[in-house]
Amino acid sequence: MRPADPLHPATGAAYLRELALLTRPFDVSHTGVAPAAVLTRARAAIDDRIARDLTDGMQFTFRNPARSTDPSRAVPGARSVFVAARPYLLAEPVRPAGATARVARYAWVDHYAPLRAALWAVAHRLRADGFKAVPFADDNSIVDREVAYQAGIGWYGKNANLLVPGAGSWFVLGCVVTTAPLPTSAEPAPDGCGSCRRCLDACPTGAIVQPGVVDAARCLAWVLQKPGIIARHLREAVGDRIYGCDDCQEVCPPSVRFGDRHTPGAVDDARAWVQVMPLLQCSDHDLIEQWGAWYLAGREPRWIRRNALVVLGNVGDPAAADVQRVLGEYLLHRDPILRVHAVWAVARLGLHHLMPATDPHPDVQHELQACR
Repeated sequence: MRPADPLHPATGAAYLRELALLTRPFDVSHTGVAPAAVLTRARAAIDDRIARDLTDGMQFTFRNPARSTDPSRAVPGARSVFVAARPYLLAEPVRPAGATARVARYAWVDHYAPLRAALWAVAHRLRADGFKAVPFADDNSIVDREVAYQAGIGWYGKNANLLVPGAGSWFVLGCVVTTAPLPTSAEPAPDGCGSCRRCLDACPTGAIVQPGVVDAARCLAWVLQKPGIIARHLREAVGDRIYGCDDCQEVCPPSVRFGDRHTPGAVDDARAWVQVMPLLQCSDHDLIEQWGAWYLAGREPRWIRRNALVVLGNVGDPAAADVQRVLGEYLLHRDPILRVHAVWAVARLGLHHLMPATDPHPDVQHELQACR
């Protein structure tokens, strides 16, 4: 029978501790509860970023703010949101030799699978006790950072990440929206940034335009995910990154102090580096098999190839015969977007003798003119 009284023992502090214990086998380290009220702060922030043209076409929770900032849209009659944070900081594997590209830490292995399992354990318990409960992780249905903030798990850093006291931002977040009247956390965590501005100063493109506000058009994490041609003025800043960017976290004092506490998991499974040349030479099928877990617009492998060409232009050995051969092949590729980035990589490496005289596509023509 569903307990109807908010003071019923099944929804008290002891019950909440039982729910938290269900998540521990999945290496969840922090839990809390937020009220299932409209996330007015998050909605105002989303509206502000859209009005200031700072989203650069990014959708995710920006697509439908009325839904992503209202837990009751996800679960009608919702009364509370159980929130969980799982650390993802693995020990860094040895970097392989040759031209290699860097992957953001959260994508080295699938940290969301165990997080989802933890959330489902909580949801099943809540359902068994007569409540509606739906888990969400890496989902656009709810702004997870805001419910985590409301649940007292952390504060918003100046890099717009949620920072957990004493542990920083190396966490994936998820929640269970439920009709259970769980006791909510007393108050959000206090700000811990103070006057520190290391993340703003370390951002390679100046994407953090003010504390807590990120211009998506300059954020390399988004630049490497979105479709289209990477803006010329950002390509050198991409450096050796192929997916994601950790720079603002790597300089953050709470995150740095947490750096020697590694999440359980085999380092051998961590895919921290991508060898660029094999990636550029493999089939689309093999590329998706290996890297399809990443967010790719339309699940098109062209976007990883595009990123790899920029990385090769930044870190490749211009004297290497295989580098020249692969770039020569991409200068003739059927995809004009890949030809654009191959032209840039060739120019960046000083291999002007490989440069074609012209190209039938206007975007490639424009790149050829810019690189001469």
